[in-house]
Amino acid sequence: THLSQAHLACTTRRQCAAMQGIFRCRPRCPQGRRCTARRPFASGAASVRLSDSAARDEYDAIVIGGGHNGLVAAAYLARAGLETLVLERRPMLGGAAVTEEIIPGFKFSRFAYLAGLLRLAIIEELDLHRHGLTYLPRSPSSFTPAPPGGDGRSLILGATAEKDAASIAQFSAADAEAYAEYEHFLGQCRELIQPLLDSPPPNPLDPHGSALERARATATLATLVRNGFRHKSAVVPFYELFTAPAAHILDRWFEGDMLKATLATDAVIGALVSPKTPGSAYVLLHHVMGEAAGRKGVWAYCKGGMGSVSMAIASAAQEAGAELVVGTAVAEIECDDSGCATAVLLGDGRRLRARKAILSGANPHHTFLELLDPKKVALPPDFQRHIEHTDYSCGCFKFNLALSGLPNFSYAPSPADGSPGPQHRGTVHFESNMGEIHEAYREASRGVPASRPVIEMTIPSSLDDSIAPPGKHVCQIFVQYAPYDVDPKVGSWADPDFKHGFADRVIGIIEEYAPGFRSLILGMDVLSPLDMEQIIGLHKGNIHHGALGLHQLAYARPVPGWSSHRMPAKNLYLAGSGAHPGGGG
Repeated sequence: THLSQAHLACTTRRQCAAMQGIFRCRPRCPQGRRCTARRPFASGAASVRLSDSAARDEYDAIVIGGGHNGLVAAAYLARAGLETLVLERRPMLGGAAVTEEIIPGFKFSRFAYLAGLLRLAIIEELDLHRHGLTYLPRSPSSFTPAPPGGDGRSLILGATAEKDAASIAQFSAADAEAYAEYEHFLGQCRELIQPLLDSPPPNPLDPHGSALERARATATLATLVRNGFRHKSAVVPFYELFTAPAAHILDRWFEGDMLKATLATDAVIGALVSPKTPGSAYVLLHHVMGEAAGRKGVWAYCKGGMGSVSMAIASAAQEAGAELVVGTAVAEIECDDSGCATAVLLGDGRRLRARKAILSGANPHHTFLELLDPKKVALPPDFQRHIEHTDYSCGCFKFNLALSGLPNFSYAPSPADGSPGPQHRGTVHFESNMGEIHEAYREASRGVPASRPVIEMTIPSSLDDSIAPPGKHVCQIFVQYAPYDVDPKVGSWADPDFKHGFADRVIGIIEEYAPGFRSLILGMDVLSPLDMEQIIGLHKGNIHHGALGLHQLAYARPVPGWSSHRMPAKNLYLAGSGAHPGGGG
């Protein structure tokens, strides 16, 4: 969403390097011989070999969960010479970043649907392009069609600065001029925050850290200070951006309702908040945090779907010697009498020992409240309370459609030859003012799926002809303000009629903008927050492994005092989006 919008917010190389420092190991061949040579490898994810059973009973490191974060951790640990095992419950790797052919001939990025937060250093160091990763940058990146009964003016952003200005100027010449300055300001904020994304929050006084980690923390702080001096004009406004409501920021920069509504969606996707909620403005940074194909501020599709991201990382991990096992659930993380994590107990009763570390790519709730037995492992009381009361509100709903053709928008008709136009390539928004977004939030906060939710449509087949039959298309609908905890008087996500009724309501809204859209649908895959929890283990359907509120970020993620990925149980590390820096939000 986005990955974890669903955004890709990956475990970074420095986080894994911290573990390597603890282990004090040198690169090693998978066969056990110490060496520095790389094994020959046939490029492409097609050669990834998956097993349904671990080959041995003991490893240096065991990674629970084969999502993209867990796979990155496994790749770096294997490259450092550790015998590394990845255990994935589902019959496929990827977690939320998967490609599934639910309807024959149509390959859905079933959960996550855009990439942009996978760190460039990871892509380069793991050589992911050689392993099959291909970004398909979108230009333009955003299309907001004129509302039904409107004056026909639509908004298109993300092509070129000149085209952005011309599109915005239809509504306001002042906004067209301000937009470039707004983008520059967000770019400065991006540079200020970048160092925090490549390492745990810097704490040179961390009592749990090694001397190497404390030295790295000091270096990160020095980089932050240098960035602050370089962009000193943005430091105080950045503080405001981090704490203010998005509506407050956008109202001050712009006057046009459609522009503000389009930008405001970045502040609420994946979060059960309103643009009027204090602290919602910092998520506007996601507008510029994406980076793909060497271009900053860009979000991209991935050729073959989002599963190609995970398979490229899996390929790199396997090349380094990691063992990848699917269809194998972990039932318990076992600790010895001293509280040190030493083994995992599988669902079939088999026990696998970890000599040096166990990493959990699962969310904190599952890791600490379900995989650790409180009768056997005593977590610090304050840590336990924080985990028990972590905010998992999110309100996301996703469905994937197989279409017989492209949607034809009333005020932006499709090309006569049926080919995709600029209105089909980026994210299509269906909000025309921030008031609509706030009202949707108010309904959802009462446990009622919004009558007019925030809707984002993407059509990756407009750029990728490998995921749908000729002339047909894959359409992804991401919906905000569908609360996990529905008022029982209203309905339940466990009721298929209720779930599909909500999806039908969304389709009805799209139909208002693109008459005939409903008749294009050949089949669909509908995913409620409950489905996301049951299928890929997102607690309460939260795509970030925990809400991205200011009280659950940086030094407080997942718990204050435990933001360095090292957890209270010795040799247990949190390697998913529940750790810093969080899901892409």
